[in-house]
Amino acid sequence: MPTRSKSQITTDVGRRLPQNRPPTHPGEMLFEEFVKPLGLTQAELARCLGVSYPRLNEIIKGRRSVTPDTALRLSRVLGMSADFWLGLQQDWDLWHAMNGPAAKQINRLKPIPIDQHSFA
Repeated sequence: MPTRSKSQITTDVGRRLPQNRPPTHPGEMLFEEFVKPLGLTQAELARCLGVSYPRLNEIIKGRRSVTPDTALRLSRVLGMSADFWLGLQQDWDLWHAMNGPAAKQINRLKPIPIDQHSFA
């Protein structure tokens, strides 16, 4: 379904992005919905995931993205699908692209009329 942000960039995503705030970063979701309620330390979860503490900490702090590798690890250890984690990351990345510094430049781009070009 098409969604529009204030940046006028149209997207076709299966979920609606928030209009007035960034979506929740997957690291925040991880910390608030899993680490805290389960009573885990970041070091314990890092060991369970087979990743370094700095890698996990950077994700939780929102300074690092959830990669497919990390999503698979989170899925295996916490039970949420890899698609769930990658979807959160995609929403975060897309919202920031649509509302970041490049959005004005992207909005000035002109679509290529499809009927004037052959894609054979």
